[in-house]
Amino acid sequence: MMKMHPPKWLAWFLPVILLTGGVLASPTAAAAQPADQTETCKQCHAAQFDTYQASVHGQKGNRAGPANAGGCNACHGDGTAHIKAGGGKGVGGIINPASKALPAEAKSKVCLSCHEGMSRNLAFWDSGQHKKNDVSCSNCHSIHGDNSLKRPGPSISPYVTTGRQLQYETCVSCHKDIRAQILKPSRHPIIEGKVKCSSCHEPHGALSKAMVKSESVNTLCTSCHTDKRGPSIHEHPPVEENCLACHNVHGSPHNKLLAQKVPNLCQDCHDWTRHPSTPYGRNRGFPAIGGNTGAQFVARNCLNCHNLIHGSNAAPSGRGQFFTR
Repeated sequence: MMKMHPPKWLAWFLPVILLTGGVLASPTAAAAQPADQTETCKQCHAAQFDTYQASVHGQKGNRAGPANAGGCNACHGDGTAHIKAGGGKGVGGIINPASKALPAEAKSKVCLSCHEGMSRNLAFWDSGQHKKNDVSCSNCHSIHGDNSLKRPGPSISPYVTTGRQLQYETCVSCHKDIRAQILKPSRHPIIEGKVKCSSCHEPHGALSKAMVKSESVNTLCTSCHTDKRGPSIHEHPPVEENCLACHNVHGSPHNKLLAQKVPNLCQDCHDWTRHPSTPYGRNRGFPAIGGNTGAQFVARNCLNCHNLIHGSNAAPSGRGQFFTR
C-alpha cells in the first residue's frame, strides 16, 4: 500500500501556525491589552465622552481600529490605577495628549502609534517643519472631534455654512503673517473655503521648501494654472525660474497677486533696454539707449502691449519674442 506523505509546504508553515496560535492564546499577551474602560471613564468625564462618541474614533460600527476597539485606553493608557485612586489630574499614569507638561514629541507619539502606518502623508513627518518646531498633533487636531473642549465658555463667532472650522483658521492661529496676506484685496479664495492651505502645503511633512506639495513652486502653480504651463516658443525667463519672482502667492494689494504694481515690477529688470520707462532721457542728464527717451512711458501699464507675458507662441519672424500678440 502506498504511504501518503503530507505536502512539503505544511512542514514549513506548521511551526508558524502553532507559534501564532500560542501567542494568541497566551495570557501574557492578553494582559498586555487592557480592556475597554470607556464606560467607567464616562462617569467622571461626561463631556469628553460625548464628543468622543461623535468623533471618528468613537464610531465603532463604521470603522475598525485600535481607538475604536480600545476606547479611552487606546490613547490615554491603562486607567486601572487611575480608577482605583479615585481619579485626579496626573494620578495613575494617565496620558493626556493635551497637557502642556507633556513634550510635543510624546503627544504626537500617541497619535502616530496608530496613524503612522495608516497614512502615507505621515511618511515625512520627521522631516517636516512642524515636527522640528515642536508642533504636536493636538495643536491642530481636536482628538475628540469637537473644539468646545479647547474653547470653554460662550463665544461669539461669525455665521458660516458649516459647523466645522475652516482649515485656514487653524493654520493662521500660528502663521499670523499669512493671515495678514490672505486678507488683502488680491488673493486666493482661502477665506471662502474654495482653496485650503493643504491644497498647496503638506502640513504633515515634506522634503520640499515650505512643505509645498510639489517638487518646485512652478509645478505647484501650474497644476491649477494650466494655461501658464507652456511650453511656449518664446518663454519669459522669470516665468521659467520661479512664479514668486513676480507674484506674492498668499495675497497682495496689487492686481493678480503681483508683488508690485506695473510698471514698477517690470522696471526691476527692464530699466535701460529698448524704450526705458524712466523719467531720465537724452535731455535730462542721461543718454537714452536706443528707441525712445522713455519719459512718455512713466506710470503706463506695460501689459497694455506686452499681454502675453507668461510666454508667446507667435512665429519667430513675428513679434512673439516681445510677448505681444
